[in-house]
Amino acid sequence: MLVQTKQKYTLDEYRELEENAEFRNEYRDGEIVQMSGGTINHSRIIRNLSRVLGNLLEGQPYELFHNDLRLWIPRYRRGTYPDVMVIEGKPVFNDGRNDEILNPVLIVEVLSKSTGDFDREDKFRFYRSIPEFREYVLVNPSEFLVTQYIKRESNQWLFQEYEGEAATVLFASVEVQMSMSDIYELVVFETQETD
Repeated sequence: MLVQTKQKYTLDEYRELEENAEFRNEYRDGEIVQMSGGTINHSRIIRNLSRVLGNLLEGQPYELFHNDLRLWIPRYRRGTYPDVMVIEGKPVFNDGRNDEILNPVLIVEVLSKSTGDFDREDKFRFYRSIPEFREYVLVNPSEFLVTQYIKRESNQWLFQEYEGEAATVLFASVEVQMSMSDIYELVVFETQETD
């Protein structure tokens, strides 16, 4: 990730720059951070999740968005682009804008070497400040491994891990299941590429 040269930007300055930017940038309480590009496996997993999970949610009160729609996190003054997010009911937009959503119930991030630790720690802390947010799923693009955190009524987060090609992931917040083979369709792991 690259940080722009100016020290601090207002939210309005960021929004104006983002409307014309060639690449997506996150907003971090005054700093603008350019997002790094993804790998082919990263893109395949996002495509698979968007297609299959989106189809599973048809006819239900949920709507799936992928990494082109910005999530605004008011408490931390952060604008970010989750790989996949699902809202329940109608979208709630920040400041009446149609490019900053406030109310995801489910967020899925596909991990990368450069952002994996940030996604697991700080970003998860930021996401937890969203009242509607109930489920966080992290997909490892290098092996059949999905990590899931589910918010309980007691506001405690339950940790669950799915491992292996035969596993099935239960997306508890939207009550649908997706097989690992669907999540990882056409994904080629590095060890397979070098064999």
